[in-house]
Amino acid sequence: MGDLTQKKKVTIMIAIMVAMFFSAINQTIVGTAMPRIIAILGGMEHYSWVITIYMLTSTIATVLVGKLSDIYGRKPFILAGIVLFMIGAFLSGFSKDIYQMITYRGIQGLGAGVIMSSAFTAVGDLFSPRERGKWMGVMMAVFGVSSVLGPPLGGWLVDNMDWKWLFWIFLPLGFVAFGLILMLFPKTVRKTSEKIDYLGSLFLSLAIIALLLGFSWGGTKYDWGSAEIIGLFVASIVFIVVFIFVERKATSPVLPLSLFRNDIVTISNSIGFIMNAGMMGALIYLPFFVQGVEGISPTYSGYVTMPMSIAMVVVSAITGNLITKTGKYKRFALIGMPIMIAGMIIMAFMNSVWMAVVAMIVFGLGLGTGMPVFSITVQNAVSPAQLGVVTASSQLFRNLGGTIGIAVMGSIMQSQLVKNMKAAVSNSGFDVTKIDPKAAEQLAAFQSPQMLLDQPKLEQLKQTLPAELQPVVTQMIDTLREALSASLTTVFLAGAFLLVVALVLTFFLREIPLRTSNKMPQEEPEDGKSHQAITNE
Repeated sequence: MGDLTQKKKVTIMIAIMVAMFFSAINQTIVGTAMPRIIAILGGMEHYSWVITIYMLTSTIATVLVGKLSDIYGRKPFILAGIVLFMIGAFLSGFSKDIYQMITYRGIQGLGAGVIMSSAFTAVGDLFSPRERGKWMGVMMAVFGVSSVLGPPLGGWLVDNMDWKWLFWIFLPLGFVAFGLILMLFPKTVRKTSEKIDYLGSLFLSLAIIALLLGFSWGGTKYDWGSAEIIGLFVASIVFIVVFIFVERKATSPVLPLSLFRNDIVTISNSIGFIMNAGMMGALIYLPFFVQGVEGISPTYSGYVTMPMSIAMVVVSAITGNLITKTGKYKRFALIGMPIMIAGMIIMAFMNSVWMAVVAMIVFGLGLGTGMPVFSITVQNAVSPAQLGVVTASSQLFRNLGGTIGIAVMGSIMQSQLVKNMKAAVSNSGFDVTKIDPKAAEQLAAFQSPQMLLDQPKLEQLKQTLPAELQPVVTQMIDTLREALSASLTTVFLAGAFLLVVALVLTFFLREIPLRTSNKMPQEEPEDGKSHQAITNE
């Protein structure tokens, strides 16, 4: 697609960004409202799974589509992704319990993975690595705009309408995105010489599923040392070993092992994995502080995250243009990551809504500066023929990091919550066994942190209790909030530590000049190791 006119390229990018916005806004609109939805459907212990399943299916779809789109072109996959995402969103609105919600969110994740993998690779088809800096900044801005609009809109909807409309309100935009891609996106000729690596795809998917299930169930459904969790990790290792053996023999591997001989790809993917583990694992629990600890409604909770999105939109656009102008990228990662760490540390010690807003602004500045870098690094480090698989590998490691991070942070929060609840109850001197059994039964609902996430129900239950129990209820709610706040501090500090590890790795990232065309200066060896020619570009 490199021979298209600039006007045609921009038109195609508009279609791609509409598809991306459709996927992104459906995610951000749900994030703020999800604590309330979980409180309505029940099953707070499975809260992280609503996010985890989305990331899991998105991860599998991303890596499989990367190679397939190199063979068949990006267009059919973006279209298929939009359809899958719409089906998942439509069904999510009909969820009767947490298990149905998890299932339908899994379908949404498949669609999202296909859309995002195809969209980011298509940018590589259209523009040279030097130009991609600007367009990656624009694409980050699309996520930023959805992050600005989604949370407050999601909060307002769940406060004023049936929560089902969170999943349905933007479905018409899906039809618009489908139509634009169908009409504007060019077809590409299938590479008939390429064969589909079915066996490699199977074992890679099995390895990912076993690994993520192990991290998701560890410490929650099963003990970390249980036979089930150890068995899942052992199975994942076995599947990875088989996958490596298969890929070494495959004529057209789904994830070429030669990619990882390139130090830029390996380090960039490692940074993406660790960074997303810390960032996603911690940020997903921010609504717990705003709504659970501070008692803010979902409507106003969305406004707390808005400053982060605005900061990210502005800074990512500036960063993208600077990358395109200078041809340098490493410096922006080294500037952005310490700012992200500072934002995460503020989150760990915040004790008011205003501190949460400050944390969001600081984190957004760092995110907008550092985040656009790592998609460009991997795409610039390999030949255009490997664009699909290297982009998929980047998103694979980011998704794996995010999914594992959410699961591990969820386990940390649950274990800390139990520990802090026991300590808080012990320190309060309150003994539920010494009050009337009937009153104790009425107070049972106020012993679960889940109650803090549904403020209307909390107030309604308080009004049903007799006056003599009101002081007891107030004490119990304060105890819950203290325990939840202390647990979230541990989660945010763990996220900050992971970002520090990612920062250290960034110092080892080799920087090579960004190419000004989609052609390599010389033919690259099949093992992808030689980049000396482009270092002197």
